Amino acid sequence: QVQLVESGGGLVQPGGSLRLSCTASGSIFSINVMGWYRQAPGKQREGVSIINTIEDSTYYADSVKGRFTISTNNAKNTVWLQMNSLKPEDTAVYYCAASNWDIAVITPGAEYDAWGQGTQVTVSS
Repeated sequence: QVQLVESGGGLVQPGGSLRLSCTASGSIFSINVMGWYRQAPGKQREGVSIINTIEDSTYYADSVKGRFTISTNNAKNTVWLQMNSLKPEDTAVYYCAASNWDIAVITPGAEYDAWGQGTQVTVSS
């Protein structure tokens, strides 16, 4: 099994930046894809960005392209989400997820069997 722990959320003004981190432990050798999802109050969970470590490729939701960057280390035990030019609509609880599937598209998240506890990101003046 894989355990995930996120950190780095907080309160930031519009236009500001935050960097989220997610550290994986346990059976990390089984991880092929790590991703970030978010859920705002009253809304469904949505995929933000994923990184496929098999293909060394990244994918982003249209709403964050050009503003967010996902990255990981070679050990595949840490994934970061650099968030720039933050907007109030980015406010949500952000979750880290890991999958042993070979995923090459942002999905609703059913393929991920490991999830972190979530970290709150609030963008407000």
